Amino acid sequence: MRRTLFTQDHEDFRLLVREFLAREVVPVYEDWRQAGLVPRELFTALGKLGILGTAVPEEYGGGGQDDYRYNVVIQEECARAVVTLGGLRTHLDVVVPYFLGLADAGQRERWFPGLASGELYTAIAMSEPGTGSDLAGIATTAVRDGDHYVLNGAKTFITGGYHADLVIVVARTSTDPGDRRHGLTLLVVAKDLPGFTVGRKLDKLGLTVQDTVELSFADVRVPVADRLGEEGAAFSYLGRNLAQERLAITVGAVAQSRAAIDLTIAYVRNRKVFGQPVAHFQNTKFELAAMAAELEAAQAMLDAAVTAHVAGELSAVDAAKAKLFCTEVQGRVVDRCLQLHGGYGYILEYPIARLYADARVSRIYGGTSEVMKTIISKSLGL
Repeated sequence: MRRTLFTQDHEDFRLLVREFLAREVVPVYEDWRQAGLVPRELFTALGKLGILGTAVPEEYGGGGQDDYRYNVVIQEECARAVVTLGGLRTHLDVVVPYFLGLADAGQRERWFPGLASGELYTAIAMSEPGTGSDLAGIATTAVRDGDHYVLNGAKTFITGGYHADLVIVVARTSTDPGDRRHGLTLLVVAKDLPGFTVGRKLDKLGLTVQDTVELSFADVRVPVADRLGEEGAAFSYLGRNLAQERLAITVGAVAQSRAAIDLTIAYVRNRKVFGQPVAHFQNTKFELAAMAAELEAAQAMLDAAVTAHVAGELSAVDAAKAKLFCTEVQGRVVDRCLQLHGGYGYILEYPIARLYADARVSRIYGGTSEVMKTIISKSLGL
């Protein structure tokens, strides 16, 4: 079905991203995969091309186009090339919006040029060893001491934390027994502050080039000038960006499903079994036909969600519906595509195996499928 989501400007941007990936990423991606990390220089290279700063105001060196569709293009092109760019999605789709929405004039002067150029790469630290989706249970503390906060605690599952120059840390600055959500604050912590330690890089099932780490803070003195927004208001800030965070995961789910189908069609056309291509068997045709139809539904739902988001109208419930449906579709599609590869589908040399491993976390991070169902059921009055 014809998509109407993008303008010519988006398609020109798509060509820029596609050419960059083909030239700078695809030839060396296997080296990155073996190393389990993308090089830090990747982000400055992306910054020089203007790929990172589309949403940053022009006066700070950005493109001044706070249009989420540019982020969609990046994800679609990465999936088309069957590569991932470390924690770039988290940086662009999750973290940068906090800076855009909450930074004061002085913070914009200090941080925005680096965000546009790629000289500043970011992460956000919410999850803790004992706290996942329950953000109100955050135990990391920040105690005010004059012009600084003294930060103590630990975070885990932090995407992009290994390379990050700035980490937005969610910390508890006060406690209200009657309201667990009150008293959380956002602090921007620079990587070179004494007491800030980047721990081990976690060994994951998939997304092997995406650095996911543990962070610890021992009496880290964070300037009050590096607080984002008002003290104690972090929970409301976090809720504002959840729709985009979940939408970003949905974009990846649909784009990677499409890549899986394309890879599988190419494979079954060339792979012969019992003297004929696998594509000639009715089961193969029917499986791919069913997947194509299901993916078309997911794409239509996603495009509607992106359109609503660009218009400022995407609700938390609709974002949850899109994430639930499209990530579940991803799980089914990639599994069936791997099956059609036979034994080769289980070999990491084949991209379908990597897509299979990468897909599993989509139903977990950004809120599990069960959390999405809870949100949706509440909207039904249940």
